[in-house]
Order: sequence, then C-alpha cells, then structure tokens
Amino acid sequence: METANQPLDEWREILEKILQYYADLPYSYGEVNTYLIVSRDRNHFMLVDEGWENNLRVHGCVVHAEIRNDKIWIHYDGIEDGITGELVAAGVPKDCIVLAFHPPEVREYTGYAIA
Repeated sequence: METANQPLDEWREILEKILQYYADLPYSYGEVNTYLIVSRDRNHFMLVDEGWENNLRVHGCVVHAEIRNDKIWIHYDGIEDGITGELVAAGVPKDCIVLAFHPPEVREYTGYAIA
C-alpha cells in the first residue's frame, strides 16, 4: 500500500544514493574532499568539494538538487554526464525532473518537466 510520502521518501533515498556514489569517488588532484550535504527537512541535497589543489583553494558546489512541489529540481549539476539519467534509471519519471539550470523558456525542449 502506497502512502502519500512514498515517492518523497523514495526520491530522497535515490538522490542520497546517487550523490553518495560521487562523494565517495577520490578527487583526481590535490587534497580535496567531496561532501554530501542533505537537509531532509527542507529537501535540499548538495555535493560540495573542499580542499587544496596546487596551493589553490578548492571550494564549490558540484550538485544542488531540491525536492519541491512533487518534482526534483536540479539547480546545478557539475557531474560530467549529469545525474538526470541516473534519476530516470532509478525510476524517477522525466516529467518529475526539472532542469532548473535552464531558463524556463528553454525547459520545454529538454524532454523533462518545465516547472
């Protein structure tokens, strides 16, 4: 029997699993750590790099996703091939994924949700 929160709970688990995979990958250069930051009560999921590479500070967002209005909003995706294909492969319908890093007038051509 499905509950009203089942998709929300499933999507949280899917996002955490996908992002944890990337957080566990070793950084190619320097002393850089990748952290998965999750705010379950606010439904925000971030992957962040932090450290040093050749005397240069590395700090920045790699991925920022949010579950909002029954959709997964991808605000930023710095993964080489992106995480949207992995979300779809894990069972998230394309019409429930918003590529928020595209302007609204471009989203209708992405094959994903507009908003």
